Amino acid sequence: MSFGICLFSCIPAKKEASHSSEMVTQLLFGERYKVLKQEGDWLQIITISDNYTCFIHHKQHQALADKEQAELEKHTQVYVKDIVQTVFSKSENIHFPVTIGSQLPHFNNGDFSIGQNVYHYDGHLAFSNEKKTAKELLDTAFLFLHAPYLWGGRSPFGLDCSGFTQLVFKLNGYTLPRDAYQQVELGKPLSFVEEAEAGDLAFFDNEDGRIVHVGLLLSNKEIIHASGSVRIDPFDHYGIFNRQQNKGYSHTLRVIKRLL
Repeated sequence: MSFGICLFSCIPAKKEASHSSEMVTQLLFGERYKVLKQEGDWLQIITISDNYTCFIHHKQHQALADKEQAELEKHTQVYVKDIVQTVFSKSENIHFPVTIGSQLPHFNNGDFSIGQNVYHYDGHLAFSNEKKTAKELLDTAFLFLHAPYLWGGRSPFGLDCSGFTQLVFKLNGYTLPRDAYQQVELGKPLSFVEEAEAGDLAFFDNEDGRIVHVGLLLSNKEIIHASGSVRIDPFDHYGIFNRQQNKGYSHTLRVIKRLL
């Protein structure tokens, strides 16, 4: 089994081995994956950070040596904390953009490396081993306000509900799986909405009882979530009331979970 690493600002990852297949997630710069198999021009991969299976085009694949993958597993992960920042490639003498949540392998005093390539990053950082408070979690969430909704997205230029919560928690030292129905398996359930505190996650289901949405509570009366865009809406024991549409509840509450 071989490994790879994303060297682009982001790579669209598909449900099936086709350009026309839906995008189910994105790989951000510096994120690693295992290659499971090849189907034509496409590679089926599983992401290292959240064990998510998807397909990427072979032209966007960059092999990562087994030895380097093993070495990176031993170290604290360093993330870009700025919404958008540039990285300078010393090897190619070019600047290129990276987005919040991107990883900087072997980071040390502003420099980092991938294989033989050396880069420089001068911006704010987050670290995987630093667990932050609920207030810091919400400060990070507010950075994404007005970002557009995008199915499978994980960047400030488009993200879905679980991509939003996953990124926010990641940047504050907590690892969440990719999708809402997976994230709901974590944490301690609360019995009443009145027990909810800022930083708790609220999950919502459809008519079939499937978890289809997740958001981050600001209090037991407001929630920040990705629905059309990253927005703040009223919240109560029924669910989310979309104040913009003013047509009643847009999401039905299933459960509130405390992870911090």
